Amino acid sequence: MTALAARWHPAGAGGRLLAAASARVAHARLDPLRSRPPRRELVTRRDIRKYAIASGHRLRKYLDGDEAPPLFHVALFWDVVEKGDLLPDGVSMDPLLPELPLKRAMAGGIKVRYHRPIRSGDVLVARRTLTDLYEKAGRSGDLLF
Repeated sequence: MTALAARWHPAGAGGRLLAAASARVAHARLDPLRSRPPRRELVTRRDIRKYAIASGHRLRKYLDGDEAPPLFHVALFWDVVEKGDLLPDGVSMDPLLPELPLKRAMAGGIKVRYHRPIRSGDVLVARRTLTDLYEKAGRSGDLLF
């Protein structure tokens, strides 16, 4: 079994930088730590090949499915949601986040530690924890991090 430690960086607020619709959010609204249960996924050669082709990785070890390209694990752990459950910008709401008056979302930060290359047959375990959520004033309005 391969151990893959993935911890969402606090600046990413659960993987996304959030812009609030001009609302003040009290830090107290966030539980001290919000997390999801560990999730296991079996890596298949087909998954690796599909990701390599879709992401433009052209090294033979990726195209043959022998080794997963960088960031392969991110797509592997995405939730599968129906089209009707997507937000207008095409992303799904992250269940780690509390109810917020969101106007838009964008990619945030993530910290990943690889212990070795990811290969077909590996079982990956992801643990996600939201450790902080705070507000800052930006040029275009208030932002939540």
